Amino acid sequence: MPLTSRAFPNAPVRTLGAVAIAAALLLQTLPADAAEEHPTSLSGNFLAGHVAQKRSDVKAAIKYFGATLKQDEGQVDVLRRTFLFNIMDGQMDDAIKLANTYIQDEPKAPVANLALAIEDARNEKWDAVLERMSALDGTGLNGFTAPMFKAWALFAKKDKKAALEALKPLRDLGGTRALHDLHAGLMHELSGDFAAAETYYLSVTEDEEGASLRASRILGTLYERQGKINEAKAVFDLYQSAQPGTSFVDMDLDRLADEETKKVPVLVRNAKDGIAEALFGISSSLNRQGGSETALVLARLALHLRPDFAVMRYMAGGILENLERYEDSVAVYKQLPKNTPFTRSATLRIARNLDRIDDFDGAVEILTKAAKTYPEDPRPLISLGDAYRRHQKWTDAVAAYDEAVKRIGELEPRHWQLLYSRGIVLERAKEWDRAEADFLKALEFEPDQPLVLNYLGYSWVEQKKNLEQALTMIKTAVSKRPHDGYITDSLGWVYYQFGRYEEAVPELERAVELRPEDPVINDHLGDAYWKVGRRLEATFQWNHSLSLDPEPELKETLEKKLKDGLVEEADAVIKTTTDGG
Repeated sequence: MPLTSRAFPNAPVRTLGAVAIAAALLLQTLPADAAEEHPTSLSGNFLAGHVAQKRSDVKAAIKYFGATLKQDEGQVDVLRRTFLFNIMDGQMDDAIKLANTYIQDEPKAPVANLALAIEDARNEKWDAVLERMSALDGTGLNGFTAPMFKAWALFAKKDKKAALEALKPLRDLGGTRALHDLHAGLMHELSGDFAAAETYYLSVTEDEEGASLRASRILGTLYERQGKINEAKAVFDLYQSAQPGTSFVDMDLDRLADEETKKVPVLVRNAKDGIAEALFGISSSLNRQGGSETALVLARLALHLRPDFAVMRYMAGGILENLERYEDSVAVYKQLPKNTPFTRSATLRIARNLDRIDDFDGAVEILTKAAKTYPEDPRPLISLGDAYRRHQKWTDAVAAYDEAVKRIGELEPRHWQLLYSRGIVLERAKEWDRAEADFLKALEFEPDQPLVLNYLGYSWVEQKKNLEQALTMIKTAVSKRPHDGYITDSLGWVYYQFGRYEEAVPELERAVELRPEDPVINDHLGDAYWKVGRRLEATFQWNHSLSLDPEPELKETLEKKLKDGLVEEADAVIKTTTDGG
């Protein structure tokens, strides 16, 4: 995923000019190790850094842009990029040094001032925080961060009234009322005014309909500290009902159920935590809206201020996953302590990411251990089944899913996906009766679920049973997911198997448009073209399919078609009871 959000515009570098930029774009077509040749010239280092940026290789971008700056420290655009990449990589000491240099050229650069304000807050230089944030305009990111930073700096200076006043711009800014209310509540709670804090927290949880984990935990623990156990439990129960299957409040509920007095966590302890909390809220919002890179920058800043911020660390790991930086994501997750509400889920994510970077054995080892460590939790086994399924170890996957279902006991509608996954591996393991039962049960829970409708419908067609029902199911699946190339291919291929070749062609053409890289779909379109007499186009599609690195069996079939054409097979066409479908 290229690092080219609004936070990283590709402005031309002052001394290199258009020729160097063109050369940098050309370098993107070179092998991946082209940027690893340790160039020594100014232009060479810049070009290597540019290629690394385009390939989302943050560490290499830092290396080569850093080398560029050593040769010409006047490259302001390179300085900005290097500063941002250092933050994204968690290299905060280097980022702070670069920020101090950067603001000499750009005194009001938002993220640079934010980073320096974080450093001031770490050192409890509250007047410096106020001065820095007050000098910025109220546009863009500043409109959210400046009021928060100023408010918490004032709170740290024991001026609660001024702090609450500083928060007010967020109260009237579109979409930030909940942010205002949460932090106003936190300030009241830290000041001992629990009634006012409760009022503000209730406003947030009601707006979110109980679905905000952070607001729910802050309100629930406030109740718990006051001995209002029933009220606390109601808050956590509401969150669980809004997020079925979650384990994030299990530790809170276990603590409530324990008759022995246990220390109730204080989620925000002081002004530093308040600023980190503000960054968490803004980062969460940006991440939900697709601003992953900026969200990661804010997450790294929050963790620099508050390294023990578990929910922020968990979210940062997730952002890195979204950016396909799987090794970095694993490193962040591993820094979580063993006793946080997020540790168990992070363990499963670590295993998934290890599998993504081709450490399947490491993933299986972690999931197997987790399944033993948490003997009542089905999730490690579901993840284990998923890993086996991705590697086509069908029997192992069936065993893992079966054990997960045993742990769950009575299945609920939210378990349709587990049934769907187990149905797939059962079908591949040649246990069709069980697979069919799982698909049908999944459809009881989710009657119009397109993935299940497609898989079951297509399987029935392959078995020449329930043909009209199968066709209807696949049509419904297409209507539900019209931009899914695989499901569209199913509809076209079913028409083909029914001998309705003219109807098959447009569906398969659309499937190829949606999934042009898939060799099977291209092969299907070639077959359909052949059947309607478009032989040249059929040959083109088979050749194209062959160029897409198909599986050995398909490769052999394609080579035969290209040599001999499509060999007619007797009784190959499935007949339906109606022609119109």
